[in-house]
Amino acid sequence: MNRKNILVTGASRGIGRAVALKFASEGYHVFLNCRTSAAELEQVQRIIDEEYHASSETLLGDVGNPEDVASMFEQIYRSCDCLDVLVNNAGISHIGLLMDMEDNEWQRVLNTNLSSVFYCCRKAIPPMISRKCGRIINISSMWGTSGASCEAAYSASKSGVNGLTKALAKELAPSKIPVNAIACGVIDTEMNNQLSKDERLKLEEEIPAGRYGTTGEIAQIVWDVAHAPEYLTGQIIGVDGGYL
Repeated sequence: MNRKNILVTGASRGIGRAVALKFASEGYHVFLNCRTSAAELEQVQRIIDEEYHASSETLLGDVGNPEDVASMFEQIYRSCDCLDVLVNNAGISHIGLLMDMEDNEWQRVLNTNLSSVFYCCRKAIPPMISRKCGRIINISSMWGTSGASCEAAYSASKSGVNGLTKALAKELAPSKIPVNAIACGVIDTEMNNQLSKDERLKLEEEIPAGRYGTTGEIAQIVWDVAHAPEYLTGQIIGVDGGYL
């Protein structure tokens, strides 16, 4: 049986970690990426090896840097001819007033959340087109649709991911490569730890489902989308507990 291969960016924690473990549990060879958290990434690799008896490789690199992405894909293509699934998950947030943001803070959010999707897709697509197979799933946010106060850069970056997803889906549909995005609601991850206890409780009360989503739920959705009929493409799939 041919080995199935997936790259998950931002795989050391949160949604990326959950997605990596889900696909490993189903027998995929997982390429694990993060920028600097080598110890956490190695812990994910140990779980994949010891609990799921699956294979994986770690790829340290900043996906917001095209040179790092080029190096990562050189390593990937030494191990396999083509990715079956690309999950663009790496993301950071910045909370604060737009007028107080520095240029470098704005650029860092845009590079990590949006440019990274472009860089990784650009490297992943050519072999996919040659084989006329492959799936691209981008992890977005409901704030890319509605916008979030004091998170202008994050909202703008995720809105960009949504637009890129729809445009790229049209480009790749003739090659039978679906491209979709998961617009996550408030998920219980470390990214939300910067909120105070009162802010977390207030936000939770605004969610019709009455709770934060879990990383496991998002991982299951990513799995389902990756194995859906190819006619499902160009969609921004909301998973937000009824918030929007």
